[in-house]
Amino acid sequence: MSKKKQVIWDGNVRDAALTILLTIDKSQAYSNLLLHQTIEKYKIDAKDRGLLTELTYGTLQHKLTLDYYLEPFIRGKVDIWVRWLLRMSLYQMQYLTRIPAHAAVNEAVEIAKRRGHKGIASMVNGILRSILREGVRSTDLIEDANERLAIETSHPQWLVDRWVESYGYDKTREMLLENNIAPLQTVRVNTTKATVEQVLTTLEREGVKARRSEYIPECLHLESGQAARTGAFRNGLITIQDESSMLPAKVLNPQPGMKVLDMCAAPGGKTTHLAEVMKNEGSILATDLHPKKLDLIEENVARLGLNIIETAPLDGRKAAGFLQKEGYDAILVDAPCSGLGVMRRKPDIKYTKREEDLESLQTIQLSILNNAVQLLKQDGRLVYSTCTVDRSENEGTVQAFLKEHPEMNLVPIENLPTQLEAKQQDGMLQVFPQDIGSDGFFVAAFVKKGASN
Repeated sequence: MSKKKQVIWDGNVRDAALTILLTIDKSQAYSNLLLHQTIEKYKIDAKDRGLLTELTYGTLQHKLTLDYYLEPFIRGKVDIWVRWLLRMSLYQMQYLTRIPAHAAVNEAVEIAKRRGHKGIASMVNGILRSILREGVRSTDLIEDANERLAIETSHPQWLVDRWVESYGYDKTREMLLENNIAPLQTVRVNTTKATVEQVLTTLEREGVKARRSEYIPECLHLESGQAARTGAFRNGLITIQDESSMLPAKVLNPQPGMKVLDMCAAPGGKTTHLAEVMKNEGSILATDLHPKKLDLIEENVARLGLNIIETAPLDGRKAAGFLQKEGYDAILVDAPCSGLGVMRRKPDIKYTKREEDLESLQTIQLSILNNAVQLLKQDGRLVYSTCTVDRSENEGTVQAFLKEHPEMNLVPIENLPTQLEAKQQDGMLQVFPQDIGSDGFFVAAFVKKGASN
């Protein structure tokens, strides 16, 4: 393929989406980051931006379903770029009713001509027109219920089996369907600078339609506009953050004047939320394994006008060797995890994760928690959180942690949205994507009692 044909943006939305999909496939790049970089770099306008996002995420989200539909029509081996072109075109034909099917076919043929040759274009045309004539096969042909669910919702079979075993078929099905719904953009109001009402008024003046969340008071749902392009964002009145990831700071609930440690802090969404909860009074040490990521925290801190946060490059698994023992009133461990709760934002995750990856994560999580215990004061509060819905990383890690640390007690989770109070069990809360239309998230709260080991 020539350099000319590798240009991401030449005004053709479908060609750009195909290039992004191929890059994600080959480089294991995160779809959300690559899409954002493309939009910013080429200053793609709102109309094209919407379709580019829909084609990229939609094709990724429904990849396994699309492959099931395509399989009877493909003879022999096809190049990877041709397969992605067929997936993207079929996605438009099956899921985007506002795009005429024949237009999707014609666009696919033109792209095939530009990227390949007449023979490939003819094959693409033949496959897609055969589907138009004959339709796609029904998933009812799949006898096994879990396999059928995996194909219908485009999730790997091992993941479906694992979640059905943990949560039952119905709850798993709800979650998988929710994973394929585009997320609503949510922002957190910086209450040290403005009230929620003031920010709503500011956004309205800027032509951005927003409404208050039913769950978290400082959370707003954006129904139009781009938060990052607003004056409210530039002036530090809001932070872009998923609603369920606002739970850890609410649950830790540090009071003004406290000394707080955030052990896995980058990019700083939860760190800055903690500072706002503390009314910008006290001190927060934000640490992260990757020094470059600390720059993101410092950028956020400066934009939001918060002055109680310091950053330090530090591996949470070794933190107790560098920081003051029993020196912190409250500690947040938002641990490295599989990220299986954020598939709506990063649909590529479900295809790149492997079951064996999950087992090694608990070792890291426990190591960070073991260090946190040593740094926490007597009667201090510790919150453990993840953005996954996997039991081994959540309840499994909590139980293993308690077994090692009898001085740590699980305590009822306080300061939760009323609608979630009944969902907590024994000091642990698993939020599923379908619960509040947000990311899957887990939170557990502990208090340190007795002598530390």
